Amino acid sequence: MDKKIIIAIDGFAGSGKSTTARLVAKELGYIYIDTGAMYRAVTLMWLRSGKELSESSICPLLENLKLELLQGNEGQIVLMNGEDVSGEIRTPAVSSYVSPVSALRCVRQKMVEQQREIGRKGGVVMDGRDIGTHVFPDAELKIFLNASVEERARRRQKELAENNIVESFENLVKNIQERDHYDSNREISPLRKANGAVEIDTTNITIEEQCLKIIELAKKILE
Repeated sequence: MDKKIIIAIDGFAGSGKSTTARLVAKELGYIYIDTGAMYRAVTLMWLRSGKELSESSICPLLENLKLELLQGNEGQIVLMNGEDVSGEIRTPAVSSYVSPVSALRCVRQKMVEQQREIGRKGGVVMDGRDIGTHVFPDAELKIFLNASVEERARRRQKELAENNIVESFENLVKNIQERDHYDSNREISPLRKANGAVEIDTTNITIEEQCLKIIELAKKILE
């Protein structure tokens, strides 16, 4: 299969974007780009700095930031200036601030620049909140994932428990609702279903089922 396309997967937090994108990429032999991990790494860098949450405080930090996404035996490894931060970027502290940090103009410009460079030749599956609307509006296949708030909170609680992090269901529901509101109403690249995107509700289907739907759509384009 010589032709390679760009698959853009957008959606709300906890809708299964990252897991789906990773599995679809593996099945198609494509490169998986976890844009959410990139924004989480920037958020972690800012938290460690102890500086206020403002563009003037965060933008200078980006000058010395080098991010690498590697494929490990148990999933993707995120290196921030050579340090493995794969686990730390998934903590509740980072989750609480990743939306406002990623909404900053300089942060988005820096990350989008890197994302476009990685994906410009095709053969990539990229997930996030503005991939189909902003990063790759001309992507051959655009997907929008959604699921109920309660289901997304359950998934997040399970993910945290697997990393020995305990968080109440009520707090996770609140956090997800706040992120949904912020992501959908931010000034720069708000979360939207892209023109031409296929929407998939993942509330009552398995990861395998939603992956199969996307793979079938991709294969039709590649025929």
